[in-house]
Amino acid sequence: MKLNYKIQGEGQPILFLHGMFGSLDNLNMLAKDFAPHYQTIQVDLRNHGLSPWSDEMNYDAMANDVAELCHELQLKNLIIVGHSMGGKVAMQLIRIVPEIIQKVVVMDIAPVKYLQSPNFDVIQSLEKCCSQHITDKKQIMHIMEQQGVNTATIYFLLKSFKNGHWLFNAKIIVKNYSDLSDWQAGAPSMKPILFIRGGNSTYIADQYLDTLFSQFPQAKIVTIEGAGHNVHAEKTAEVLTALHEFIENKI
Repeated sequence: MKLNYKIQGEGQPILFLHGMFGSLDNLNMLAKDFAPHYQTIQVDLRNHGLSPWSDEMNYDAMANDVAELCHELQLKNLIIVGHSMGGKVAMQLIRIVPEIIQKVVVMDIAPVKYLQSPNFDVIQSLEKCCSQHITDKKQIMHIMEQQGVNTATIYFLLKSFKNGHWLFNAKIIVKNYSDLSDWQAGAPSMKPILFIRGGNSTYIADQYLDTLFSQFPQAKIVTIEGAGHNVHAEKTAEVLTALHEFIENKI
């Protein structure tokens, strides 16, 4: 699948992969900081942004899409930064194209299967909106409020609702949500990898650390206090500091 992407700058490539319901613009606050000294590549994953839609939605498919793009752009010595779903895609890429990857940064997601995902209320809301073919923003907001989706998340989602339809493939994301919550552990990787977690988030809870280190024995973990799941948006300066220190071998 040919993915939509945006390139800025020149130098060592840094690939930015957004989370579920997002688009390549979601990590722009990070990419623009690195663009003066690196080549930054921001990608719309399948079923998101301006990339094609498909009935298939799992980490093998998404990682293979990105690997195809890396091959097309002839990327080497690559740094990957992925948030949430994009972080799992990044970890999958370590398995399939390790030879082109130098380092990986995973923001607020663990290499585990989530049995009780914090996104469940969003998925229920989207399922209801899709099944009832709702095309009115006010009605969507009302349904999400009834399902207990917090206000910040509602406004984030509605940024991707234009002219009566979602810019992401809501129906297929809902249909394949169990696959997107899943994770199949593979052989341990010694690739340098940094996990950045929000101090107020449960996505990289302490209970997941043994599993995390069993798959990535060289992993480093930075906790950004006062931040939730969207740690890069809530505490941009602190995340940029962690990114620079990891990339420049200071941590």
